[in-house]
Amino acid sequence: MRRFASGGVQVVESGVALRTQSCVEGDLAISCGLAGGLRPDLPTGAVLVPERVLRPDGGEMQCDEPAVNALTNAALQLGHRVIHEPLVTSHTFVSGEERAIWAARGYAGVDMETGLLRASRIACVRVVLDTPQREISPAWLHPARAILQPRAWRDLPFLMREGPRCSNIAAQIAAAAADQLQR
Repeated sequence: MRRFASGGVQVVESGVALRTQSCVEGDLAISCGLAGGLRPDLPTGAVLVPERVLRPDGGEMQCDEPAVNALTNAALQLGHRVIHEPLVTSHTFVSGEERAIWAARGYAGVDMETGLLRASRIACVRVVLDTPQREISPAWLHPARAILQPRAWRDLPFLMREGPRCSNIAAQIAAAAADQLQR
């Protein structure tokens, strides 16, 4: 995100599950990153801009409407279709049958950060990385440890190809939306 953001945008790198940062200075926080797809019809690269996010404590957060609109417009201008169905934030890696359960409840994707943010206004853009058809090992939550698990190695070509591509899509959308919101 940092390389796509203009000078007036504060970029805070938080890490998986907000390991390094959870409070955001300022009025608006835009969560930008990757998500796990919950539905089989959402391929790697699908853009999620949810209007609601389920927090891990069960509370539901309504996303900031002007920011959702800016993210949507930015995504469309960059040539992406936008999915607005809700996102769930989980403390744990979601895989297997658990994906189907969340999808049946109406959620399109899962992340480990957005619902943990604390700011007066929050919105997010997430790009689907792994899907029900192409799951990655939960070992990748801790890459240094995943390298020690040979079963996780099969994910490396996929992660090296799709991880940066999907991250860049999310960052470009967030940066373009932030520029729109600053005007």
